[in-house]
Amino acid sequence: MLPLFHLLKTDGKLILVGLPEKPLEIPAFALVKVGGSMIGGIKETQDMIDFAAKHNVKPDIEVITMDYVNTAMERLLKSDVKYRFVIDIANTLTAPS
Repeated sequence: MLPLFHLLKTDGKLILVGLPEKPLEIPAFALVKVGGSMIGGIKETQDMIDFAAKHNVKPDIEVITMDYVNTAMERLLKSDVKYRFVIDIANTLTAPS
């Protein structure tokens, strides 16, 4: 049974029809979902920001305007993106007249 558990996607289901002759032996780890974050918590994030500021580390970004968002999404689908997109809201929006 264990190899079948490894084939399941997240939130997948394994359905058995009928009852087995012997009780199923399922290792607990086959039923456990492990989650985590590669960015850490608030303290770790602040430490990273402080380090970046101290050492002048800046991200590589492509600044775009709101009217370019649809094109940016098409580029994402084509894997034609070298840097992270940042939408420049301040220079996109105009004051109401």
